[in-house]
Amino acid sequence: MLLYIVRHGDPIYGPVERLTETGLKQARALAPRMAQSGITRIFSSPLRRARETAAPTAELLGLPIEIEPWCSENLAWQRFTRIRENGHRTWTWNREDAGALVRGENHDAGDAWPDLPVFSDTPGAKEGYAELQKESDAFLARLGYVREGNEYRIENPNDGRPAVFCHQGFGLSWLSHLLRIPPNIFWTSFDVTHTGVSVLEFRNTKTGYTVPKCLCLSDMSHLFADSECAYAYHTRMPI
Repeated sequence: MLLYIVRHGDPIYGPVERLTETGLKQARALAPRMAQSGITRIFSSPLRRARETAAPTAELLGLPIEIEPWCSENLAWQRFTRIRENGHRTWTWNREDAGALVRGENHDAGDAWPDLPVFSDTPGAKEGYAELQKESDAFLARLGYVREGNEYRIENPNDGRPAVFCHQGFGLSWLSHLLRIPPNIFWTSFDVTHTGVSVLEFRNTKTGYTVPKCLCLSDMSHLFADSECAYAYHTRMPI
């Protein structure tokens, strides 16, 4: 199985969230690439910006958009944000001194990362990450792969290619879990761009167990294949 994780297109945040014109162009440019990839199922966060990004692909392939509430950025925002000194909320990895998350002994904290002093201002992180793991495991079990420790038991081997349209904060946190990289390291070292496509392979081995392998992270080649999106990128329009 190949699992595609896709961030939404360039959005307008706020009370009436939606994709910008640039975001809609990105979503349309993405659809042929996803069709060529042989996507078999389409899942989406319930938020409009994710659904609008999935829509052109769903229309092209004639597939329904299956809503996964656990993929909502609203949940990730509750779990992985902190309050700045000025009272504003922000992602826990958005810090002037972002290196503090991985400096010295913090880099080797492993599963104990939520207990690091640097995350004392993010009280929901520990429980939130545990919930994300449970939600991820339940989702993958439905697709035929049951997590046991750091591996997945192949309960229903398949060649499916499901795509999940979601968000930055959620996506980075989910990828951290899937790739077994502590989030303080993943949040600091990786990012995903608008309509960036990440692909994880769940290889169907003879042992009956598999470990997801990242084949690409936040690939945006579809944007360069589309002249309008390529122009937007090179003129520093939001990507």
